Amino acid sequence: METLSREVKKFATDKKLEIEMLEIREQYRREFLGNVSHELKTPLFTVQGYVSTLLDGAMDDKNIRKKYLKRAEKGVERLIYIVEDLDMITKLESGDLDLNMTDFDVVELIQNVFELLEMKADKKKIKLAFESKNVQSVMIRGDQDRIQQVLENLIVNSIKYGKEGGLTEVGVVNLTKKKVLIRISDNGEGVEKQNIPRLFERFYRVDKSGTRSEGGSGLGLAIVKHIIEAHKEKVYVESEFGIGSEFSFTLEKANKTTKIDVKKS
Repeated sequence: METLSREVKKFATDKKLEIEMLEIREQYRREFLGNVSHELKTPLFTVQGYVSTLLDGAMDDKNIRKKYLKRAEKGVERLIYIVEDLDMITKLESGDLDLNMTDFDVVELIQNVFELLEMKADKKKIKLAFESKNVQSVMIRGDQDRIQQVLENLIVNSIKYGKEGGLTEVGVVNLTKKKVLIRISDNGEGVEKQNIPRLFERFYRVDKSGTRSEGGSGLGLAIVKHIIEAHKEKVYVESEFGIGSEFSFTLEKANKTTKIDVKKS
């Protein structure tokens, strides 16, 4: 009877945990569907509004026609970002996205990303720079295109939440013979402590209203997490509200390192 009682208790406990897990998953599913619906509705209604206005007669005015078509185009671009990012996350989660593993210089890649985002940073007078003037080139083993996407997402994020005239720095730190740490830090607005654990959730926004004006899909940090984890590496975040944030991630080294001089941007 004691054995039977233990088995019944264990069965009841297991079932309770299973039910709780199913409830959590159901809540997550509802939140996710609600977030997708909300993110898609905003640009859809924007496009619909401008197109309807044009069809109602505004098309006859050349200046208004051009302005409204440009605004509608931005709404379509936002939709494309969301759909493409959702597709990538789905593939990463299901394991359908194959990584093209090669050896590449991560310092050179960071320089390329600086050049790509220079104009975006200039709009807020934010300086993009390495932590050190003399950076040691490090050869990395990974998917170069995906790691570039990680760097772009994190640096764009630092610009988006950075203060006017601020600074975004990228550090390349040799952790061990086999690992390197890439860290992106800024002196922007930072994140309150209670929000930090949720930063990598899909569509989660610290500022529920203001960030949508910056564009993007709301999936950037979620994609960062999935890409780094697909490389079997770790991503970290530290932030202090009003002081700034630092995102970092590890990568596997290749078997080749040299030393080069890199100009601070």
